Amino acid sequence: MQFVNYVNFNGNCREAFEVYHQILGGEIDGMMTHAEMPLEGVPEEWKDKILHAQLNVNGALLMGSDAPPGDYHQPSGTYVCMLVDTPEEAERIFGELSTDGQVEMPIDETPWARRFGMLRDRFGVPWMINCLKPM
Repeated sequence: MQFVNYVNFNGNCREAFEVYHQILGGEIDGMMTHAEMPLEGVPEEWKDKILHAQLNVNGALLMGSDAPPGDYHQPSGTYVCMLVDTPEEAERIFGELSTDGQVEMPIDETPWARRFGMLRDRFGVPWMINCLKPM
């Protein structure tokens, strides 16, 4: 079994995944638009919006899509939680994801992590960045 984060966006999924790819590396395995699916009733202005996107970073997946018009709700109560190997990597990723976003908890050492921080990125997605201490 594997748990995968799936994030809905307010029409800017393509831009978000391109930014995440730039920051995190890996490969965008797929970026399918509504126009590529045989769905009836999709408004013309919605055909270029993302139906499904997938970023694969060393086997860790992040998936997402643009929520249908009127159905988007800013994420609340959950975070995309990322585990990284080094404090330097944690600080770099935290800094880049927080650009034009909002820091909720500055990245720092905690009892469980060499580095831990919480932020909401420029797309409204909440993140937790962790570089765990050995337990």
